[in-house]
Amino acid sequence: MKKTTNYLILVAVSCVMIACSKNEHSPVANNISLHFNNTFKNNTIVLGGANSVDASSNISDSAQVHHLSELKYVVSNIRLVKADGTEVPYNVNDLDKGATVVNQAKPASLDYVLTNIPVGKYRQLKFGLGVKQEINTLDQVRFPAFYAAAGANDTDMMWQWATGYRFTKIEGFFGSENKAFQVHTGSTLNGEGGKPETYTQGVDAYRDITLDLTAAAVVGNNAPKITVKADFDKLLSGQTKVILTAKNAITPSLHSSMAAMEVFVNNIGGNGKENKSGMFSVERVEND
Repeated sequence: MKKTTNYLILVAVSCVMIACSKNEHSPVANNISLHFNNTFKNNTIVLGGANSVDASSNISDSAQVHHLSELKYVVSNIRLVKADGTEVPYNVNDLDKGATVVNQAKPASLDYVLTNIPVGKYRQLKFGLGVKQEINTLDQVRFPAFYAAAGANDTDMMWQWATGYRFTKIEGFFGSENKAFQVHTGSTLNGEGGKPETYTQGVDAYRDITLDLTAAAVVGNNAPKITVKADFDKLLSGQTKVILTAKNAITPSLHSSMAAMEVFVNNIGGNGKENKSGMFSVERVEND
């Protein structure tokens, strides 16, 4: 009887040890890294001033030569979709924890780490280009970290007059005379300044991006890296072909309507209907 008891104790201890071993080697969450590769077609963008010899040069479908001196955009409302269709949101209502400003002049901003993603196989990535309507107000109290990052002198991603954030800030030069152009996009709100209860949606420049992954991102013992390509050739050569002129070179401006701004929004962010990827695509998924 004693031998039998000892045997049962040994089995129980062994089972506990095996269970502990499994728990130690079976993570329930890990990270996913997003890397943003901003390109002209297939070449990573190099920024430069008016007379730069190093800046990436691009020729639009309308044969207009241009290059960029500044390139920034906001990514928020990030969601990952599992192979079975389950959608996993990532701090979608918290700009401090779930949004970032991608800035081509700041290499560190091109990588954004999503932490504590549940174990599983993911086949799709969704995110917002810009900030969704519900939280697109300059709220320093609610989201102090993002407010500070977006309002920094070297970022300047706020529209005080529009009560919200700039979603993209794209500047550069075009033509043989290197004339300056600016394309700034962002949603506008109607209402009385400083009184959120009076705000209603004006122009909606937010775009929800949906991208199929080139391979499943497998979260487990490894932390996958997803490289997202943003092809700024679409700025002038996307859904609508644009030729930069003195009239539309500064958008929006006193000389260009919000409707003109939406042409650029649709080119780079898609129209939100049949085109939900815009200038974005997934280049590769690394699971190592």
